[in-house]
Amino acid sequence: MATTTTPRTPAPSTWAARLFSFPNPVNEVSARLVAGGVVLMALATIVLDQPWLIVVIAYGFVARALTGPKLSPLGQVVTRVITPRLPVAPRLVAGPPKRFAQGIGVVFSVTAAVLALGFGAQGAADVVLGLLVVAATLESVFAYCLGCHLFALLMRIGVIPAEVCERCNDIWATAEGA
Repeated sequence: MATTTTPRTPAPSTWAARLFSFPNPVNEVSARLVAGGVVLMALATIVLDQPWLIVVIAYGFVARALTGPKLSPLGQVVTRVITPRLPVAPRLVAGPPKRFAQGIGVVFSVTAAVLALGFGAQGAADVVLGLLVVAATLESVFAYCLGCHLFALLMRIGVIPAEVCERCNDIWATAEGA
């Protein structure tokens, strides 16, 4: 198989641009571990009937969508503590689809928080969290990122311009480049 490389995004120059930048490329090993953490937190929220935990989940998604792992406690633990200690080589994938997937996580987790804490609709919030568990499990266990595939589809139909992610023009190149 031919290997392809993901071009690195140049480092932003201002502190705000550095803070609100998203890594490109992303280590998929870390992304999968973060997804596993989301699965565990969401399941704990549902099983233990602790709706306040939805705020923690939502904060994590907002932090990761805006800044990558920089302001996310889960992202920090995974990228600084867990991943470096694993005997697994980094697997670099394009950043923009992963950021898009984090944005979808924002929508689902904030929706669940509003349903549970704003309207007292815990059952509806649990359904939304359940959907989040499904998506995060697919990412964590099977390396299948629903948000990334939706990103690729939106690129194919022209909603997301090709310039956003040249590497993403062929989503399957990621699998071949491993």
